[in-house]
Amino acid sequence: QVRLVESGGGLVQAGGSLRLSCAASGRTFSSVAMGWFRQAPGKERDFVAAISWSGGNTVYANSVKGRFTISRDNAKNTVYLQMNSLKPEDTAVYYCAANIGPRLPTTEPGYDYWGQGTQVTVSS
Repeated sequence: QVRLVESGGGLVQAGGSLRLSCAASGRTFSSVAMGWFRQAPGKERDFVAAISWSGGNTVYANSVKGRFTISRDNAKNTVYLQMNSLKPEDTAVYYCAANIGPRLPTTEPGYDYWGQGTQVTVSS
């Protein structure tokens, strides 16, 4: 069992930055791959970024590539999403997720545990 708690969301102007955090507890954090997803109002939940258990491999959605950076600190059982050059279309609830396995999934079914989400609102 893995419990995930996101934090760091809020209201920011377009062009600004936010850093989301996801604190994990339960299973050994360093053995799981982690991902971030987001869901805008009225839309499906979309993949944003993922990072391997070691932090050595990352993958990003095209819409955030070059603006967002995923990282992790296994000593703190925490994964981060640094979001720069934010746009109004980045407005969504952001979720972190954990995958118990060797893969680095980019779709929802690939993840075993989910947090409750944190709201990010970008004003124009």
